[in-house]
Amino acid sequence: MKRREFVSLIGVAAAWPIAALAQRLGAMRRIVVVGALAPDDVETVKRSAAFEQALAALGWTKGGTIAIEYHWIANDTALAQKTAVEVVALAPDVLLASSNIVIEQLWKATGTIPIVMVQVIDPVGSGYVESMARPGGNVTGFTQFEYSLAGKWLDLLMEIAPRTSRVAVLRDPTRSTGIGQFAVIQAMAPARGVEPIPINTSDVADMERRITAFASVPNGGIIATVAAGANRRAAMIAAANKNRLPTIFPYRYYAADGGLASYGPNTVDQYRRAASYIDRILKGEKPANLPVQGPTKYELTINLKTAKTLGVTVPQSILARADEVIE
Repeated sequence: MKRREFVSLIGVAAAWPIAALAQRLGAMRRIVVVGALAPDDVETVKRSAAFEQALAALGWTKGGTIAIEYHWIANDTALAQKTAVEVVALAPDVLLASSNIVIEQLWKATGTIPIVMVQVIDPVGSGYVESMARPGGNVTGFTQFEYSLAGKWLDLLMEIAPRTSRVAVLRDPTRSTGIGQFAVIQAMAPARGVEPIPINTSDVADMERRITAFASVPNGGIIATVAAGANRRAAMIAAANKNRLPTIFPYRYYAADGGLASYGPNTVDQYRRAASYIDRILKGEKPANLPVQGPTKYELTINLKTAKTLGVTVPQSILARADEVIE
C-alpha cells in the first residue's frame, strides 16, 4: 500500500467516531409532553418518571436517542391554548397530551404531528378519533374512563354513608367532562333517593363557602368529578374534611393527600403505556392504525385516618375489596 493511501485510510478511521457521533445527534428524536397539572405537583413528578423509565426500557435514552420537553398548564385553558400553538411550531416527532383540556387544543393546532393522549374522556364523542379501534387521524392513546364511572362514585358514597340524601357534585362547568359526569349522577340520583347539587370549583373561595353552607344541612356527601380540577384538590379535601363530609374522589392521589376515598384508574400507569405507543410511532407506525385503549385496572383507595377524623365507619365489605387502605 502506498504511503498516501495509508495516511488517507488512517484519517478516515480516525473520523469514524466523529461521524458516528454526528449521525447519533442527527437521529435524536424529539418528544414534547403537555400535561394538565402544575410542574411542581407530586403527581407530575411520578408521571414524568414513569414515562421516562418506560421509554428507557424500550431502548430510548433521554439526551441520547431522544429529547423530551415538558410543558405543564395547571388546568389553565388559556395557557393550554397558548402552549399548543407554541409546541406545534416546534414540529416535534410526537406529542404526548394529558387530559381533555390539553388534547382539545393540540388537536385543533395540528392535524399532522402524531399525538398520543392519556387521561382523556370520550375521545370519539369529542371528535379526536373516528373510533376506538381505528382512530383514523393523527391522534391515538389511552382513555381514563367513560362518563358512566360517575355512577359508581355515587354508589360508593352511598355504601360508605348510607344515610346520604344530598350530594354536592364538584365540577368546573366550563369543561365538557364536568357537564357529562354531573349528568350521569343527576340521572341516577332519584332512584337512590339523593338530591344532586352542583358546586363549581373554578372560584376556590366561592367553592369553600358553598361547601360550608351545604354542610349546614345534615346527611350530605360530596363527589369530586375529574373536572373539579386536580390543582384544586388541596382546597377540596380541606373543605370536605373541615365540614365532616364524606367525599369520593376520582384518583388515588386525592386519598393519599387526605381525601376519604377514591375510585379510578391508575394515572401513572397510563404514562408507562403511552411510552409503548410513542416507541411504535417513532419506529414508523401511524396513530391512525393504533387502537385507543382504556384502563386495565381501576383502583379503590380508602383513607382510614380521614375516616376516623370524620367519624365515618367504612364497611368491612368495602375495606375487603379496596386495593389500598391508608392508615
